[in-house]
Amino acid sequence: MQFRDTPLAGALLVELTPHSDARGFFARTWCAREFAGRGLPGQLVQSSLSHNRRRGTVRGMHLQLPPSQEAKLITCVQGAILDVIVDLRPQSPTFLRHFAVQLDAATCTSLFVPPLMAHGFQTLVDDSRVQYQMSDYHAPQLACGWRWNDPAFAIRWPLTDAVVILPRDATYADFDEAAWRQRLAGAGA
Repeated sequence: MQFRDTPLAGALLVELTPHSDARGFFARTWCAREFAGRGLPGQLVQSSLSHNRRRGTVRGMHLQLPPSQEAKLITCVQGAILDVIVDLRPQSPTFLRHFAVQLDAATCTSLFVPPLMAHGFQTLVDDSRVQYQMSDYHAPQLACGWRWNDPAFAIRWPLTDAVVILPRDATYADFDEAAWRQRLAGAGA
């Protein structure tokens, strides 16, 4: 595995190092020692898979509030997605900036998402599957989100005319920095 920095502090692209032969390839997708050696969570406690039938499907923008310290490792295992994260850590030098990257089954690249970064993606082709590996358990009472096309984040989604989205994600409130800081202070962050 090779780790590459992104423009957002603490978020990394994780590129696999495939070992190829006549059968195809084999590559390690996770190593607790290598992640811990980079100062990243050395333990994953949950893994989920989302299957997205149609091109243009949007999931996001989601995160878990403190006391959760949920980090995510996102991998597109079938199809292709535009994966997007927004840094919502008030003390971060990249606070309120976003980063977008295409992940697809052919490139063998994953995105490491630190805690307190909102995450979402849009599928670029039909039948895309995305694997999430998380460092903390899902806690519905700590889940929150913002509208996928919130002007505060200025994300350029590639497909705006064919969006498939849950009503919850489509109607999340827009980001309000003062309210966000108060919410984090109330959560002890």
